[in-house]
Amino acid sequence: MPEHPTPPISTDPAPILSLVIPLYRSSGSVETLISRLEKLCVPGPWEVVLVDDGSPDDTVAQLRRRLRDSPLRGVLIRHGRNFGEHQAVLTGYRHARGRHVLNLDDDLQNPPEEGLRLWHKAVAEELDVVYGDYRQKQHAGWRNLGSRFANRTANWLLDLPDRFYLSSFRCVAGVVAQQAADYRGPYPYIDGLLSLYTTAIGSLKVQHDRREAGDSGYNLRRLIRLWLNIFTSFSIMPLRLASLLGVVLALAGGLTLIVLVVESLLQGSQVQGWLSIISAILLFGGLQCLLIGMLGEYLGRIFLTVSGRPQSFVRSLEPLGGGEQA
Repeated sequence: MPEHPTPPISTDPAPILSLVIPLYRSSGSVETLISRLEKLCVPGPWEVVLVDDGSPDDTVAQLRRRLRDSPLRGVLIRHGRNFGEHQAVLTGYRHARGRHVLNLDDDLQNPPEEGLRLWHKAVAEELDVVYGDYRQKQHAGWRNLGSRFANRTANWLLDLPDRFYLSSFRCVAGVVAQQAADYRGPYPYIDGLLSLYTTAIGSLKVQHDRREAGDSGYNLRRLIRLWLNIFTSFSIMPLRLASLLGVVLALAGGLTLIVLVVESLLQGSQVQGWLSIISAILLFGGLQCLLIGMLGEYLGRIFLTVSGRPQSFVRSLEPLGGGEQA
């Protein structure tokens, strides 16, 4: 796996807050995003870590133009291609120097001003992770439904309290973010990683705005990939359920055999039940294929991890200069 480039050593004091922002096809929102960030009031040194996840449009060119005379400090990181949101966030974690790390979206649906409220809560209550719990989500109905299912699944598999909504709008203690960033597997799931290192987790009701520009790239295919990551990357619960299902079906088959033998002894042999036999064959055959597919998914991920499939590739790092932030 290629080494990640490291930015030049900075002589600036360690920032109290790092804003990690993954970007993809963000040319329409760059101007407003940077303007909002420049207006933030943080009581101490802070930085911005921008991660372009292989945008095919002119997002990077727009960033360079807009940041040329900006007072923001930090780094602009470019991935070699589009790896995914969670991979981009982990790249940001690796280059963040703040005592706390705040995740923001490039489309401004997560208002930066609301993010500071998450940070204040994390500091005041000494929490390692604070999630933004949206008062009213501005996503499409199908995505809200899918996110709710993914959230319930993650809470169950990761043994997290049901009261936490695992949104991408989160503030994380720097030490926990760095631990999560040590993960090098090709299938990261941020909330699963964070749950491995801390239980000091809280949430805060926040505003959720409409997209600044463009359409969401989070389609059904990406949502299904997220479900697979939740199911297979940080839990063996699906395998245990498969074993339990196998035991239940074996017991059901044994009881059915006993019933058929008793019925044959009492009533004699009868040629009937063709439809029920075919239905049973289809049912058990389908379940076998499902369980084999589940095992195959685990084995495939193990193979890709062992063979060194890269989680991400950093093409370049560009430090952001500027004046003092307040």
